[in-house]
Amino acid sequence: IYEEVIEKGQSLSSGERQLIAFARTLTKNPKILILDEATSHIDTETESLIQHAMNVVKKGRTTFIIAHRLSTIQQADQILLLEQGEIKEHGSHQELLALAGQYAEMYQLQAKSAQI
Repeated sequence: IYEEVIEKGQSLSSGERQLIAFARTLTKNPKILILDEATSHIDTETESLIQHAMNVVKKGRTTFIIAHRLSTIQQADQILLLEQGEIKEHGSHQELLALAGQYAEMYQLQAKSAQI
């Protein structure tokens, strides 16, 4: 359980480094929070814990979440699907699924790969 952390966190996994960076950001209590692939190197169980924490933390502040893992953004008020810098689809998770467009296709593919 206890592991020595060497200089600059070189002994930490990339997921552990992301968790520490996330915690450091939250200690500053920013009015605007930008999370760029904040859960990309984190296992599904840890992602669930971070999702719960993000739901609490983003209250009262503007939060931008940039993610390829769609489970990370499901709870967002507005989701923008970008392709080559252009907004291709936008809406809530449920609205985008109902559109049955590119977002819905990506979501179904990710859901299937998570079951494997």
